[in-house]
Amino acid sequence: MILRAIATALVTLVVACNDDTGDDEGPAVEPAFPADYEAQYTEVRPCMPSGDHDLNNVRILVDDAAREPYQGRMLPFPVASIVLKPEYDFGDTMCADPPTQWTVMTKLADGSAPDNLDWAWQTVTADRVVEDVDEPRCISCHTGCGVPPDGYGWTCAIPQ
Repeated sequence: MILRAIATALVTLVVACNDDTGDDEGPAVEPAFPADYEAQYTEVRPCMPSGDHDLNNVRILVDDAAREPYQGRMLPFPVASIVLKPEYDFGDTMCADPPTQWTVMTKLADGSAPDNLDWAWQTVTADRVVEDVDEPRCISCHTGCGVPPDGYGWTCAIPQ
């Protein structure tokens, strides 16, 4: 009887230690962009090297709401609009292989997150797991990107 109780306790402990539901860390954060973003978003800057993204090659895509503000540099970004950067290995100069990660900016309401430039930020791994949220490195880099047109809406990169 005592052995059975000990075995049950050990099994319960092993199951609890291997439980990857994320209950201790809260619910998993979903990426702010759809898996089929290539079919839904518009490329506004082609594959180029980026010294600000660990020397990865980066493309920039936007959702429909962000397209005109990003390309025209005149209209404000609407709340919930998305700017997405698929990142590719340094050696993948054509951005032909699958992305190694993504960085994504989602526009928030003006004044709602001034420390984040009124954007929500995510770094998403190649297997679509949100690795970082509102990483200070992203925010500080975009803070220093300058005034329009280069730094329009804190986006930093001029469309091509």
